[in-house]
Amino acid sequence: MTAMAHEPSATDKETLLDFFLSLDTPEGFRAELVEGEIVVTPPPDGNHERFFSRLVRQVLQHAETDMDVSGATGLLLPRGGRCPQNHVIPDATFAPVDLDLFRGAESWMPSDGVALVIEVTSRRAERDRVDKRHCYARAGIPLYLLADRDASTLTLFNEASGDDYAGQTTVPFGKPLPLPAPFSFDLDTAEFL
Repeated sequence: MTAMAHEPSATDKETLLDFFLSLDTPEGFRAELVEGEIVVTPPPDGNHERFFSRLVRQVLQHAETDMDVSGATGLLLPRGGRCPQNHVIPDATFAPVDLDLFRGAESWMPSDGVALVIEVTSRRAERDRVDKRHCYARAGIPLYLLADRDASTLTLFNEASGDDYAGQTTVPFGKPLPLPAPFSFDLDTAEFL
């Protein structure tokens, strides 16, 4: 049986993965393999980091469960039909402290135990809005929080089901966003105005 033109063969997928894993990106840049495409991202701008900082601070201060956080954890996520396993680096990855998930983890670790991932949109906002959302849902990550700087909204995706999330709550900057357990607090978005 031969592969169809629009579906890469197993060999093509292995070659893409090997090439991706051998990349030597410049300092400060990061490379991800998202839905069969290698994405190299420059260091974030100051406004991106401002959003990141405020989100992380609130989660760590108010979550009902103590959380560990990483801003550079590479996650191995299930692939879609057209790509090898996804290698994604969320802006923030949260896991309960009692799991000690990051201790001894490889550069690319499985997502089992991750409670929440956060993305703050940058130049390629559609990748965060669509491609990464599908990757996180497919991996069964319970909560995905998207800070969309272009739309001035915060969206919480929950109830991972197949390739997407069944639940979605979007609020404009300035309105509180309720986070469910294990966080159980209202995220204050007034700081984002």
